[in-house]
Amino acid sequence: MSTMREKIEQLRELREKVKLGGGVKRIESQHKKGKLTARERLALFFDPGTFRELDSFMLHRCTDFGVDKTKIPGDAVVTGYGLVNGRLVFAYAQDFTVLGGSLGEVCAQKICKVMDLAMQNGAPIVGFNDSGGARIQEGVLSLSGYGEIFYRNTIASGVIPQIAAIMGPCAGGAVYSPGIMDFTFMVENTSYMFITGPQVIKEVTSEEVSFEDLGGASVHTSKSGVAHFTAKSDEECIDMIKKLLSYLPSNNLEEPPYVEPTEETHRLIPELEDIVPVESTKPYDMKEVINYVVDKGSFFEVQPNFAPNIIVGFARIAGKVVGIVANQPKEAAGTLDINASVKAARFVRFCDSFNIPIVTFVDVPGFLPGVNQEHDGIIRHGAKLLYAYSEATVPKITVIVRKAYGGAYIVMGSRHLRADFVFAWPTAEVAVMGPQGAVNILYRKQLAEVDNPEEERKRLIDEYTAKFANPYKPAEYGFVDQIIEPAETRIHINDALEALKNKRANLPPKKHGNIPL
Repeated sequence: MSTMREKIEQLRELREKVKLGGGVKRIESQHKKGKLTARERLALFFDPGTFRELDSFMLHRCTDFGVDKTKIPGDAVVTGYGLVNGRLVFAYAQDFTVLGGSLGEVCAQKICKVMDLAMQNGAPIVGFNDSGGARIQEGVLSLSGYGEIFYRNTIASGVIPQIAAIMGPCAGGAVYSPGIMDFTFMVENTSYMFITGPQVIKEVTSEEVSFEDLGGASVHTSKSGVAHFTAKSDEECIDMIKKLLSYLPSNNLEEPPYVEPTEETHRLIPELEDIVPVESTKPYDMKEVINYVVDKGSFFEVQPNFAPNIIVGFARIAGKVVGIVANQPKEAAGTLDINASVKAARFVRFCDSFNIPIVTFVDVPGFLPGVNQEHDGIIRHGAKLLYAYSEATVPKITVIVRKAYGGAYIVMGSRHLRADFVFAWPTAEVAVMGPQGAVNILYRKQLAEVDNPEEERKRLIDEYTAKFANPYKPAEYGFVDQIIEPAETRIHINDALEALKNKRANLPPKKHGNIPL
């Protein structure tokens, strides 16, 4: 009979075997591709010494059709929990060195278990994806596993933060789990996502495309909008995930993490007085406004390369986490189009789910006109943003910086969608449309009859501007709470956040709404 010491030694040997995954050669192959292994990723992600692995001795049950009959402990995924910057997080990392990281019955069981634990304990779940997809040899059991994962992604949505890191291949049905999760990270040159690969596309449509051009990081962070962040390496990706988590509460019943501010809370910002050009059509960088107002260095932009005409991201104001939504005048004049509407709507809904106040900076001339926009459904997609702001019950603070025209004015967090506080700079123009367009429509006949139409047009534009394109008329009606000096913006937002910290708002009882998807 073995002694306790012998049994402990046996356990240690098994543990060392588990750590090797698919073996030294496959680990070396992973490194040659510029990729870390599953366990290396988890070791970097969690605070040193805090990761606790689960189910490391589970074995796959399939030995058919060429599947390695030497069953590797833990199968093709590593699961567990630990601390990230002192906070509990659950995670799973697919192990490409074991059967190409393919997902079979046991892999799915392990992932589902750690997802259930994250839900039960109110902690974020992070998935490191690096997989060849469904394990073909396990047939419907593999598909069943994906279905169980997708279901848990859906039920966990809005309850705990869900973050996907694509650090290798992610194809076929596997892409739908990251697609449901809140934020998706990709690594340049080593990760890709697509439903059907280049070979299938070539067979069906005769189109030839590379893996990178079809579903690489650049494609999904700039064209499709499927991914939110791109990193140059596995290490950078992990650092970015940890930074994102620092802005998020652990679950929907908690407040976002507060950080003791290191700078003056009530500070004036005279630099803001010179940012907005006198000419209302001249562009400027709204990110400058944001970075001046928030705590220095705290702005963490989300989807910076997708729909750049709108800006979304997290920041801190006097140590308090806020979600920022802002039009970007230097990109397509800050107009709202389909992509911008969808991008902002999803971000607003995330913030509302996790108790993060929304601060909106407005400079919007309207929705982007065009046949393609209309035919592709700008009405439906623009309504998503309208719906998201209307539905949100977190504190909503809006600053009208310059243009706020037409329906786009309403959509961008206006009082009519129940913004709690609306501030306007003296440069704000709130109107149905810009002065020039309005005059051309209202006075078309009059301008055709006068001797000097250009001089008359200028007079009428000045008259319209004085009467409508300013912040005083909406303030007169109570749609703007206060017209403020730009330098006072941070002070007013901070005081509003303090006033709203105990806000309570309830929507009518219902199962859920029917957002125009």
